Amino acid sequence: MNKETKEHLEGVRDTGDAICNAVQAEIDKLGFSNGISGPVLDDAEYVLSRDPLTGKNSLVGTWRNTSGQKCGEILFHVDGSFYAEYDVIRAHPRKRQWFVEGVTAWGNQSVIKTEPKLLPVIG
Repeated sequence: MNKETKEHLEGVRDTGDAICNAVQAEIDKLGFSNGISGPVLDDAEYVLSRDPLTGKNSLVGTWRNTSGQKCGEILFHVDGSFYAEYDVIRAHPRKRQWFVEGVTAWGNQSVIKTEPKLLPVIG
């Protein structure tokens, strides 16, 4: 990671940690008994991406599973807002009619919203 990317990451560290904690709390709230681990800010690979509207850099982090496949992403916009997704890919532990694809999070430094991404089970 280059110096500019590290500086961007340090600038959003507190918010990023809070986002990861909120995603983990949403996963825990679903009731998985085997304790699914959510995202950890420092486990992502980070790059800067130029925002075409402002011309400034946004910070993009990608989480990968142990096989190297993408399993989540977090995007910190220059205006302080963010969006994150993290894969769960499991049957809902209490509601058989739902499959949990993942958890999303969005907001800004003062407000973090999360929700599970549910898909109906067919058949």
